[in-house]
Amino acid sequence: MPGIDECLIEVMRLPGARGASVVDWTSGLALGTIGESPNGDHEATAAETAEVARMAAEQPVFAQAGPYAGSTGPPVPAVEDVIVTTAPGYHILRFVETAFDSSVFLHLWLDRAEGNLAMARIRLGEIAERLVLA
Repeated sequence: MPGIDECLIEVMRLPGARGASVVDWTSGLALGTIGESPNGDHEATAAETAEVARMAAEQPVFAQAGPYAGSTGPPVPAVEDVIVTTAPGYHILRFVETAFDSSVFLHLWLDRAEGNLAMARIRLGEIAERLVLA
């Protein structure tokens, strides 16, 4: 199972990927970064995207959802990802489920002209499922 660096390298193989990071949304710290940053500073970008992730994850309307249809398991978080669109690109924040507190997300900055938002969202979800945090 891949760790942070391997996952980030895989994310950057997506068509149109400009930059990516793994961020702890409770602290706003980047656990790993690769490529470009939208504002030129990976740490500032991590803090800013953590605010967006926290805002979505902590709102009652997006809070715990019931079990999936037909499932008898425990409730799962309602927020899987957050997508923010801008004129030049997309920002996809994909929440990563971890064994400890699940306060981590993958952030992908995707070029709008070169990337495929639907494919990137699917691939980011697959990568997030394989991410192993030590």
